[in-house]
Amino acid sequence: MRTRSLWNELSLVALLGISCWGCKVTADSTDGAVSTGAGGSGGQPGRACSGVPTTTSGPTGGPCDIYAADGGPCIAAHSMVRALYAAYNGPLYQVKKADSTTMDIGVLTPGGFVNSTDQDTFCGTGACTVSIIYDQSGMGNNLTKAPAGGAKTTPDNEANAKSAPATFGGHAVYGIHIVPGVGYRNNTACGTATGDNPETEYMVVAGTPFNSGCCFDYGNMETTSRDDGEGTMEAVYFGNCVIWGKGADNGPWVMGDLENGLWAGNVSPFDNNMPLTFPYVTGMVKGDSAGKNHWTIKSGNAQSGGLTTPFDGQRPSTHYTPMRKEGAIGLGTGGDNSNAATGNWFEGVMTTKYSTDSADDAVQANIVSVYGAQ
Repeated sequence: MRTRSLWNELSLVALLGISCWGCKVTADSTDGAVSTGAGGSGGQPGRACSGVPTTTSGPTGGPCDIYAADGGPCIAAHSMVRALYAAYNGPLYQVKKADSTTMDIGVLTPGGFVNSTDQDTFCGTGACTVSIIYDQSGMGNNLTKAPAGGAKTTPDNEANAKSAPATFGGHAVYGIHIVPGVGYRNNTACGTATGDNPETEYMVVAGTPFNSGCCFDYGNMETTSRDDGEGTMEAVYFGNCVIWGKGADNGPWVMGDLENGLWAGNVSPFDNNMPLTFPYVTGMVKGDSAGKNHWTIKSGNAQSGGLTTPFDGQRPSTHYTPMRKEGAIGLGTGGDNSNAATGNWFEGVMTTKYSTDSADDAVQANIVSVYGAQ
């Protein structure tokens, strides 16, 4: 039984200017109320939040500057490649050697590319893994290796820090190379969308490799690392898994992982969702405001052009209405820690707003300016 009403707790949050009050302000998902911390049907407690989302904004800044100007600041901003804000000057990720010594890898300049030379120097010729992917948003939603879950009952492995090299804009970078057994997660993420509340998520990945294993995801997952049923997650997926649903032909596709369903649209097969053959792909999944029964998939070439919208419409069935999102953040696995997927991941963000098309277009243009530069 609560000792304070939801309204009073949210009022305290607003007055204090913090993102969470005890980080477990929740209501039944059926009423569309806001949750300011992760905490889902498994009863796993959230953590106290000290972070405040970065709200500096501008139409020509990084993706998170653009979304902040759109009224939906990032509450998670992860990248192996670059700063996602024009002013960000902190670490992007941490690498770890076999002797467990670590080094944070930052940017060359504020708002700029990663200083991958520091990784090369520190790791040398020995084994090196990515131990932390830092959250640039100010919310502290860092990603570390995923804990045990329902599908894989032991913790996941960290990615080989050297296995996904690439060059963008003349800068050598490394992505996260997901192979079976590798995955990252934060089950106590703060400020993420829960219940039927809105969010926008995108990720940039390589067009190859991919596979049909579950599930090369990034986004909103269960706080329990278990399958808590339809609608308890909402993540971006890339690959050609057809266990639950598919797009046209043989893929790969950008789809929404909504739990117990990888959806290319609201029916399967959904032939408007065409296979993607770009070297680098932008994938986006957006859930609209509570009660609207509306979500969207967007995709595009991360190196040129704009976004297409292969799906924009209602949820697949009443099993997903209303959504029951729990607010954890995962990368490289399904919601229950299914980790048979393969892929190369470079960056992703999450907000708690259904963003405007103009903001999405500006973000895609920003992505192209980085990943398409030679």
